[in-house]
Amino acid sequence: MIGLVYKSTGSWYTVKTADGTFLECRIKGKFRMKGIKSTNPIAVGDVVGYELEDTTDVTTGTINAIHDRKNYIVRKSVNLSKQTHIIASNIDLVFLLITINNPPTTTSFIDRFLVTAEAYGIEAVLVFNKIDTFDDAMMDEQLYLQHVYQEIGYTCLRISSTEKKGLDTLKTMMLGKASMFSGHSGVGKSTLVNALEPSLHLKTKTISEQSKQGQHTTTFAEMYDLSFDAKIIDTPGIKGFGIVDMEPSEISGYFPEFFKLQDQCKFNNCLHKEEPNCAIKNALEKDEIAWSRYNSYLKILEGDDEHYRQDTYNDDRVASDESRK
Repeated sequence: MIGLVYKSTGSWYTVKTADGTFLECRIKGKFRMKGIKSTNPIAVGDVVGYELEDTTDVTTGTINAIHDRKNYIVRKSVNLSKQTHIIASNIDLVFLLITINNPPTTTSFIDRFLVTAEAYGIEAVLVFNKIDTFDDAMMDEQLYLQHVYQEIGYTCLRISSTEKKGLDTLKTMMLGKASMFSGHSGVGKSTLVNALEPSLHLKTKTISEQSKQGQHTTTFAEMYDLSFDAKIIDTPGIKGFGIVDMEPSEISGYFPEFFKLQDQCKFNNCLHKEEPNCAIKNALEKDEIAWSRYNSYLKILEGDDEHYRQDTYNDDRVASDESRK
């Protein structure tokens, strides 16, 4: 029998069966993931094979197979830096929710997420949320960031969940697809899901005024069927996003604006750092590439995963300001 994983708590998995009912399942033994060292062998979005397991009072299931994934998105495990955590699989579209200062979302975080989406073949859309809370300076910052990423080719949306602005466009993009919402804690993922589907009543929390950081309300990734022919995967807030298993020579290929130019570099193996006649650096000096993006590229290239979570928002803004000069 075949089903679709809707929720994973690490030990039990909620599986939607072919007849539309939900079954609690567990796994026996260890699944080998084709060389992927993952802390979670099964993720939300996985198509799995299972068998029923009858007990005295309730029927549960045992997962015995995982079908091939068309894609998945991963990050470094929080506690085990050499292992990965699969956030979700079989995703048609991922929406990265971004807030300017409530809490702040850094450009290095945005770029690390986009690089991972590019590497795993998942279309990403940037959603600038809480636009109803912007003052003039925040609006200027948001519009600038939107300009940077639209120039690269990314779709950007401006949303207010509380005032229901931009929701119709978002719904249209989600039709017939399995989408994922991701971003820091406090950017409004659960609030946005509630705005799209009020009957779900997902728990939400306010931002800490002292730290300007969100508080975790979603503990486990979970998929929901929406009334307008769409599926959404709501995920726990992510503090940092470590890049997984990328060779230095391939990283620039996941920056679309770099990829368009890198064949014009003098050297085929150019890393766009100190090499002469580098098309990427030439474009950077002409303001054809944003300094914030180049700064993110260098951090990823240097493998600065252990310290990037301590990067301040001001560091990224300095990079952004440099690109405006």
